[in-house]
Parts: sequence; C-alpha cells; structure tokens
Amino acid sequence: MIKQIIPACIVVGLFACCTQTAADRGESEQQKKNIELTTQFFEHFNNHDWTQMANMYTEVADFKDPSFGKEVVKQTRAETVSKYAELNGIFPDIHDEVIQIYPSGEKNVIVELVSTGTGPDGSKLELPICIIFTFENGLITKDFTYYDS
Repeated sequence: MIKQIIPACIVVGLFACCTQTAADRGESEQQKKNIELTTQFFEHFNNHDWTQMANMYTEVADFKDPSFGKEVVKQTRAETVSKYAELNGIFPDIHDEVIQIYPSGEKNVIVELVSTGTGPDGSKLELPICIIFTFENGLITKDFTYYDS
C-alpha cells in the first residue's frame, strides 16, 4: 500500500508544480506577454519562417553571439533572415527545443534551449544555448545568445 501512495504523491506534487499559472508564479502582465512572444519566436524558428521570426525584432537590433565575435553587433531584419537562411542551408532540420523560459523584470526573458540538426555529412548538432531577449513595445531590441563555440 505504501508503495502505491508514495508514487501517487510524487505525481500529484509534480502536477501541482508544473500547472502553476503565471499569477501563481507572480508574473506581471508584461512578463506574460514577453513569454508569449518568446514562444511565438521559437514557433517561427522551428517552422523555418525566418521572415516572420525576423519581424519580431526592431528594424535594427543589437546582437551578441559567439558567431559575431565578442562585441555587440547591430543587424537589420534582412540580415537576420539571411543569417538564419544560411544556417538552415547547413542544417536543413535545425530545431530548437526550449527547456525553460524565465522572465526577468519587465523587459527581459532568459531562454534555456538545445538546438539540434543534421549537417550535410550526417554529423549531428546538439548545442545547449542560453538567450537573453530584451523586449520593448512588443519587439526584440536585444538578442544576447550564449553557447560554447
């Protein structure tokens, strides 16, 4: 009997933990909106809809990404589309699996994810990534991406 009760308690506890609402977690309306925008961003990414994804940025946004070096780089939406289309050419099945989205204040969202894909030679990409998005007026103004290059 005890063996049956303990697993049931664990399942109920996990369900309660994972079914908290945004209000239960103390998220503001702006934080909820930023989380929704972030989720939409990765839907566009995983659909390889680079134009829709790029339209989620301001016309010119700040990027920090190991592929650009150590400095912040300004990129237009068109440059963003080009960058991701090129990446998609290398990894036709590129996919981001979002592990967790963490709101941080009213403007920032931190995203933990794993990017996967298959190269032309059959090699597999599996890259843990952390991104900090900054939102203003419903658009991404900063995309600071961190991974081990």
